[in-house]
Amino acid sequence: PVSPQLADSEFSPVFRLLTIFAYGTYADYLAEAANLPPLTEAQKNKLRHLSVVTLAAKIKVVALFFLEFSFHWHYLMLVTVMFPQCIPYSVLLEQLQLKNVRQLEDLVIEAVYADVLRGSLDQRNQRLEVDYSIGRDIRREELSTITRTLQEWCQGCEVVLSGIEEQVSRANQHKEQQLALKQQIESEVANLKKTIKVTTAAAAAATSQDPEQHLTELREPAPGTNQRQASKKTSKAKGLRGSAKIWSKSN
Repeated sequence: PVSPQLADSEFSPVFRLLTIFAYGTYADYLAEAANLPPLTEAQKNKLRHLSVVTLAAKIKVVALFFLEFSFHWHYLMLVTVMFPQCIPYSVLLEQLQLKNVRQLEDLVIEAVYADVLRGSLDQRNQRLEVDYSIGRDIRREELSTITRTLQEWCQGCEVVLSGIEEQVSRANQHKEQQLALKQQIESEVANLKKTIKVTTAAAAAATSQDPEQHLTELREPAPGTNQRQASKKTSKAKGLRGSAKIWSKSN
């Protein structure tokens, strides 16, 4: 018979044991051990491995951080941080019904080699840090919870997408503003060049000179200016020497 039919048959204890291996834990088995078939030591360890997976899934923590910083405009970043699932040794010893830490660590090492989970044993803090664990079967009554979780996740994604679109819009607006400012500055520079050229041409026309030559004369002094200044300095020096001679003779 198919599995659902086993629940109401003479094989119901086997069916119940099957459901414990699919969804339950070692503690569930111990609670009903009197009505269930006995397990070998290997089967008990297998169920303990699955129990560790269930414990890790219950304390799994995923944090989403929205980081926003500004540099001319705002950026929105979504950072997903996955923290290891830390299970205290005390909880594991109680749930798995093990006598000491040595048995617990041996069991965890077996689970790691069986690729049931990946992690590390923190002996200093007396805890198991689980980085990865296999998935287990899902009960029908858990489907609604999973559906609700997925809906919340989709809503969160929509919020993030909306924020990203807003930041893209801000960035495009800033880009357009900068381009407009650049064009304005270039237009003003071009107008200033035209004004200077027209003014220079008008001044050159008034003196009947070529505009380029007029600009050159404005930048450089007249050829005789330096000579006149030098002659003035020389005559002044000669005058001082002559007056000095007259003063000496009178003495």
